[in-house]
Amino acid sequence: MDPEPVPATKARAVFALGLVALLTGPFIGGVIPATIALMLARQVSREHYASGGYLLGARWVRRGRALAWAGIVLALTALVVAVIAGLLHFAGSSGGQDFAPGTD
Repeated sequence: MDPEPVPATKARAVFALGLVALLTGPFIGGVIPATIALMLARQVSREHYASGGYLLGARWVRRGRALAWAGIVLALTALVVAVIAGLLHFAGSSGGQDFAPGTD
């Protein structure tokens, strides 16, 4: 007798963490929930494989994994934009001391 298929509780957690990563990605804070979502997605995938198809929720895991990667990409993009803005600000400022005219 085969067991009844049951939904994976971690699958929805992966999706929720991926969504949080996507929403907080532009603020660079999305890296932490994205990393947790990707590690949890790996665990769920192993459990899903070991269950022989009696564990449901693979679609939630795929969506959560995609959202987590999107959050990481947004965080990296925000970091690159911040570094470029900082370099442009640094390049535009006057360097060195400004002496009065006629000073040797």
